[in-house]
Amino acid sequence: MNIFQKIYQYRELLKTNVKKEIRGRYKNSILGVMWSFLNPLLQLAVYAVIFGALLAGGDPTYHIYICVALIPWTYFTTAITQSAFTIIGNGDIIKKVYFPREILPISVVTSGAVNFVISTIIILAFVLFAGLGITKYIVLYPVILLIQYVLLLGISFIVSSITVYFRDLEHIIGVVLMAAFYGTPIVYKLEQLPANLQVVMQLNPMTHLINAYRDIFYYQQMPNLKALGLLAIISIVLTIVGYFIFKKLQKGFAEEL
Repeated sequence: MNIFQKIYQYRELLKTNVKKEIRGRYKNSILGVMWSFLNPLLQLAVYAVIFGALLAGGDPTYHIYICVALIPWTYFTTAITQSAFTIIGNGDIIKKVYFPREILPISVVTSGAVNFVISTIIILAFVLFAGLGITKYIVLYPVILLIQYVLLLGISFIVSSITVYFRDLEHIIGVVLMAAFYGTPIVYKLEQLPANLQVVMQLNPMTHLINAYRDIFYYQQMPNLKALGLLAIISIVLTIVGYFIFKKLQKGFAEEL
């Protein structure tokens, strides 16, 4: 419970950091927050053109299929990449001022969640203009987002603290995420893979999250609640473990930085 007390005590600092993360992302940018819409749209256009001819199978809604997966995937990768650098990037402040170091990775994940919620407008626009509409299953969107948020907190606690001691991890993460993109059913359907490979893909937590987002937005059906429930438990355990790793390693942050 100590971490919750700290967060509440330093809630204003957390709010300030989240705002700084959001504003810093678009600092000196002419279009500003509009990049929250333009970035995923440009990525979507590239992937739709490259993979559309190979994997679409004549599906006129293939671009929506990609869109529903690409936007939460972008949140996932951006949060992890920025978390790896957050402690090192704030080294000067850490060495001079005391505050709960947990605030930094939490700020990164939270600001990413805000940006993701804004970007979700793109998904809604696509499903509405395509005539798919919105169904009652959209009420599960906050639940799925919360599970992804908790999962990212656990990962961010781990990578942000370990990177301080092992700087190469920041570069390794980029390679791992690039490989993970193709190991997640974003541009293809899981059913297109051999049965044995599908089993392996099920070990990827983002597979279940992507499927859940697709269920509520694209297929408009109830997502696999059993899979989401198991993932929620795993995410909570990972966050607890990640927090203790972070708490253990943070003692040497000032010396390493």
